[in-house]
Amino acid sequence: MLTQIAEAINAELAGKTFDGSLKFDCGEDGVLVLADNRASTDDRDADCTIKLSTENLKKLLKGKLNPMTGVMMGKLKVSGNPAVAMKLGSLLK
Repeated sequence: MLTQIAEAINAELAGKTFDGSLKFDCGEDGVLVLADNRASTDDRDADCTIKLSTENLKKLLKGKLNPMTGVMMGKLKVSGNPAVAMKLGSLLK
């Protein structure tokens, strides 16, 4: 599942740059890391980590889950540098 999401993100990132690294930690489902202008499922340290369910990751990337609302409702837990996470919104639109 996360591999398919990574492939879709890589298609979106084509020709764009993403400064920094961002990890989506989906617990037992694995991780999705955006770094070096690509998405992968290889776990590594990142500037910012967002812990969430795979279902909420899909909603977040489709624009059906507002990041701020997700944090307020406890659906997303952000650690590290939140400024890196903020860059994601403008990148995928």
